[in-house]
Amino acid sequence: MAAVERHRGRIVVLDCWSTSCPPCVKEFPSLVALAQKYRDQVACLSISFDYEGLGTPEEVLPPVRSFLEKVGAGGIENMLTKEDADSLYEKLDLVSIPAVYVWKPDGTLARRFDDDDAARRLGRPFTYADVEAEIRSLLPTTTP
Repeated sequence: MAAVERHRGRIVVLDCWSTSCPPCVKEFPSLVALAQKYRDQVACLSISFDYEGLGTPEEVLPPVRSFLEKVGAGGIENMLTKEDADSLYEKLDLVSIPAVYVWKPDGTLARRFDDDDAARRLGRPFTYADVEAEIRSLLPTTTP
């Protein structure tokens, strides 16, 4: 939440993912594209759930870093937690990843995208097109 707070005044997108999650890996390049498209209006963050509590968090850093470099995620604030994935699931009240959170510029949560929400609200898995639609709804409108 401290990372989200640092970006108050901007829309913030947080992608919760793991290199062991095929849907996460498939959708992650869309976060990179979103960060490039809205770089002046949206802060894009990611948090890796790769650390599962075995060994040290530093041991999962090489494959996470390799993936992030491969998809060109240098323009995104990427975080690797020192907490194990199960603790993160509990703290964020998540059943599974991928999950994407979108906060309004005032710091309040606008929408959480996850499998449960998407099944209820959309009747299908969410995509970054859904995330982008949420972002567009939060952007200030300009009059000609």
